[in-house]
Amino acid sequence: MGFRNNATGYPGDLLETRAIIKKNNYAVIPPNGLVKNQIPGFEDCDVTILASPKLGASFVDYLVTLPPGAKNMVGFGGEGIEVFAYVLSGSLWASDGNLEVSLESGGFIFVPSHRSLFIENRSETTTEVFLYKRRYQPLEGHQAKTVTGNANDIASIDYEGMADVHFTTLLPASDLAFDMNFHLLSFEPGASHGYIETHVQEHGALILEGEGLYKLDNDWIPVKKGDYIFMAAYCPQAGYGIGRNGSFTYLYSKDCNRDELV
Repeated sequence: MGFRNNATGYPGDLLETRAIIKKNNYAVIPPNGLVKNQIPGFEDCDVTILASPKLGASFVDYLVTLPPGAKNMVGFGGEGIEVFAYVLSGSLWASDGNLEVSLESGGFIFVPSHRSLFIENRSETTTEVFLYKRRYQPLEGHQAKTVTGNANDIASIDYEGMADVHFTTLLPASDLAFDMNFHLLSFEPGASHGYIETHVQEHGALILEGEGLYKLDNDWIPVKKGDYIFMAAYCPQAGYGIGRNGSFTYLYSKDCNRDELV
């Protein structure tokens, strides 16, 4: 095990962190302090697990760094597990065992639970990828399919009529075959949610750009690019875009299109 930021040895100051962990409620996890994990199947990859059922999530989120030649050709997902990959930087070859694609920054692929995802960095530079997996909730008469694209090619809409908040949907929102989705939400400086949300859906969110002030439960917490946020079901949540470094943008997952089990 090693640290993702490669900061090792004696500390130069007090031991401190911006991390806040409230299991089954919310978590804010900054890049400093994240560790690398050795995960079977990920060859020459640095893998960091961000959220898992141990935190209270129904999914697992990862950050994966792939130097040239790094890969997972064993397969990620399948056997009831759906997966999603989003390229943060660099380029990535990806396949569901049938379709093959080359993904650049902003590129993504969703692979349904009856297939597996295979990835490889076939470029000469390092690639960083966000990965997600979750057990699929089947719905009779429906079957999800592989979806791929690039977020930069998808037109955003004004979020709930607010011209300074931009919303992008990556997967088919109205298709009942999908029990989850991924979105990009972007706030221009000074923009915010229209209200504090409280709902049954849970989120894992990776901040891609800028700075924000985020309400989680009864706490207002400053966050910035590189931070990860977990929001459990019914955790009150909302955010403002702040700072002078452009828009506050994050990628997040959401469970959808299913009734609650009893």
